[in-house]
Amino acid sequence: MRTARRLSIVAMGALLGLGLVGTAQASTSVSPQTREDTLSAMHGEAFAYASYNAYAQEAARTGIDALAKLFRKTAHTERYDHFAAEARLIHFVRGNADNLRTSIAGETREATVIYPYFAYQAEQDRCEPAAKLFRELAADEAVHAKRFRRALYAITHPHSGVVVPVGEYFRPKPIFASLPACRGRTRENLLATIRGEAFANASYTSYAEKARQTGQPRLARLWENTASQELGEHFAEAAELYGLVRDNKANLLKSMKGELHEATVMYPTYAQRAEQAGDDEAADLFFEIAVDEAHHACDFLLASLEIVVPSTPSDHAGMRS
Repeated sequence: MRTARRLSIVAMGALLGLGLVGTAQASTSVSPQTREDTLSAMHGEAFAYASYNAYAQEAARTGIDALAKLFRKTAHTERYDHFAAEARLIHFVRGNADNLRTSIAGETREATVIYPYFAYQAEQDRCEPAAKLFRELAADEAVHAKRFRRALYAITHPHSGVVVPVGEYFRPKPIFASLPACRGRTRENLLATIRGEAFANASYTSYAEKARQTGQPRLARLWENTASQELGEHFAEAAELYGLVRDNKANLLKSMKGELHEATVMYPTYAQRAEQAGDDEAADLFFEIAVDEAHHACDFLLASLEIVVPSTPSDHAGMRS
């Protein structure tokens, strides 16, 4: 009965274009499978946020301001509604020290294992631009880990005189439409890179909110500045080598396909598994997000029709936003 009710809500919401995220409350704990599904979903939402903002750049660059607005609006929902709600569900953001320890482990692994291996593989694939980028990323992540370790010592030894470093802000680099620069395993590694950097950006900005709420403004600045490099430099450079951004039509079709998959397959599957595990709040949230994703798919479909079959020069101004 509960499943039938949720399916009815999703169907009605998809028809009416209702965004329902925010009604489900975070539970104190969820099953391991639900947590795994939630983290997977969060990676997807963070990647959508970064990708849609990149697509918005291309739309604005080609003079389709309404499409740029649609991409930016959808990106905001993915990050600040969906990702944020999922993070609350599993208590992803913890105390400042725990957040730092988690990040130190991740940055250290990227600096010493992941990106050095990606650089080696790029050399084997004879894609020197990617090899060079991966080496640079490894060096940057080592710096991040060092700053995070210093910050951890500073907040856990408040009378030591050690000050939390703040790093530096990185102005976002523009992402231009491009074809893939590499093939084979290196292209797969570039995709893993942009997904990882997008997730790091979303995670660190979430950690920054926690730091500011708990009276740690310097730590908040460190998180925000590190996040700016992960998205504005690392994601941007890897995305261009990967060939993430194409023309507006291709960007829309890819986005629509992804939203349809989330609305009709991924989130309903996660919701059913959560319900079977007794994680009712998670099931509600997943079904509600499925409604939003169906809405996004419809918006992208309408926008793609405006591009493929424009009837008047003013069509772009009337695009749904």
